[in-house]
Amino acid sequence: MNKHLLSFMAAAVIFAAGCQSKSQTSTVTSSQTASAVAEETKAPEGDTESPALDVSKIKVADAASILARKQVPILCYHQVRNWKPTDGKVGKDYIVEVENFKNQIKMLADSGYHSILPDQLYAYLNTGAPLPSKPIMFTFDDTDMDQFTVAAPTLKKYGYKAVYFIMTVTIGKKGKFVDYMTKEQIKQLSDEGNVIGSHTYDHKNFKKYQGKDWEEQLDKPTKKLEEITGKKITEFAYPFGLWNAQGIPELKKRGFRMAFSLADKRDQNDPLYTIRRIIASGYWSPKTLHNSIVKSF
Repeated sequence: MNKHLLSFMAAAVIFAAGCQSKSQTSTVTSSQTASAVAEETKAPEGDTESPALDVSKIKVADAASILARKQVPILCYHQVRNWKPTDGKVGKDYIVEVENFKNQIKMLADSGYHSILPDQLYAYLNTGAPLPSKPIMFTFDDTDMDQFTVAAPTLKKYGYKAVYFIMTVTIGKKGKFVDYMTKEQIKQLSDEGNVIGSHTYDHKNFKKYQGKDWEEQLDKPTKKLEEITGKKITEFAYPFGLWNAQGIPELKKRGFRMAFSLADKRDQNDPLYTIRRIIASGYWSPKTLHNSIVKSF
């Protein structure tokens, strides 16, 4: 299969389904609000910079303790570009227009939100370690170029960092609908303090893995990303947000500490491997996004 076909297939998958069959995930799944999260996880007054964390010695807490902690709002973005006449109704759900994205991030900054990264989330969920006031995590799926050219500079303007979940088949490719980040750009994001996570080789449904799929979709992509960044890859995002309990031991065996789904409920036995996110819809204004954050978490 040539690279052009692969690129086209990857883009088609993204536009047809995003990371889940529907992204309207503002449904209330918990009565916890962002303000409640802030109250429980508030860091000491004046603590504006998060200290470097050594999470290597953290003991994983029991599932009940993790589930009892208030959830931190986690946003999932895909493309950040202006809509085109060829974009369909479903596709627009996964495409946040440039000015709208900038306004969303400004709204979050003006509202006092502080971005956190996986080490902070991991420490909080397992030990109750303090977080900044009004914590939020930004995540981006699928390696799209506009995440580097538009999203990253916008986040940087407000002192925010993010997690970029990379689908390795697309690295450096130019697709029919979108272009994708190069190895050098991925390395730059990592060097600037963002976190790089795995999003499989070519977005194959995690629930269908068997045989060599574990090597092709997990092992090889992880190795490639570690070679690019020079850092261990410990976070994973499920394609389409779909997961099954049978596959979680395979993630643990490979050294993944946390895995991110979408709006589904967390697994009662392995909540660290079913961390909830909501898709930031292209149809949402900054106000709608804020309301969705409050209602969903």
